[in-house]
Amino acid sequence: MVEIVAKVLDDSEVRKVLAVMAHPDDVDFSSAGTVAGWTDRGVEVVYLMVTDGDAGGFDDAVDRADIAPLRREEQRAAAKCAGVDDVRFLGYPDGRVEATLDLRRDLARVIRQVRPDVLVTSSPERNYERIHPSHPDHRAVGSAALDAVYPDARNPYAFPELLADEGLAAWTVREVWFSGGPTANHYVDVTEHFDRKLAALKAHASQTAHMGDELEKMMRGWLGFNASRAELPEGRLAEAFHVIGTA
Repeated sequence: MVEIVAKVLDDSEVRKVLAVMAHPDDVDFSSAGTVAGWTDRGVEVVYLMVTDGDAGGFDDAVDRADIAPLRREEQRAAAKCAGVDDVRFLGYPDGRVEATLDLRRDLARVIRQVRPDVLVTSSPERNYERIHPSHPDHRAVGSAALDAVYPDARNPYAFPELLADEGLAAWTVREVWFSGGPTANHYVDVTEHFDRKLAALKAHASQTAHMGDELEKMMRGWLGFNASRAELPEGRLAEAFHVIGTA
């Protein structure tokens, strides 16, 4: 049993959330139920995808040049299922993301634009229990996002051109929520939002249509396991996070 020890912000303290993920569909697999709960409470959520997911897909009949625009549209449609209208893309090459200074600058820019209380991203740590969350792009984005939160976005002297040339003042994100890592210290009951999470995943048809009914079965298995670790009643479903404060 994983001890649940995270002290998270009260709902009343969360007004804006920024989700930073490597690929279209990452936020929906990891966090769409939680996002739906936030947007239902009036929280503004912004999605930022570092790549267009141009290395994904299972249909060889689709021209590879068409994959990136297709996946962008799928992510926009999926976002609407969770109540999100603002979806942004950085256009980095899928499968080749590294936690560079350029990426940190790009992420710090969006953090300063959005000014979120909470940033959701993928864990920079490798998960040896389940390999899929540990895609190298996921780990690179999680690492760069954490560095963009601290120290880059909050330090007015880091990337000074963001202030001098773009007028983007420093901003302190109060919490970072990692998904897909080897440990979790906070669980969100998403049972009431599972249908919307599943609809969001199905919107990524290029990635999930081939799974048929197995998609729902797989997600119920994962989320049911999380719920059992959180000691929620039988039949509940939960998303798992490792939450860290930034004070």
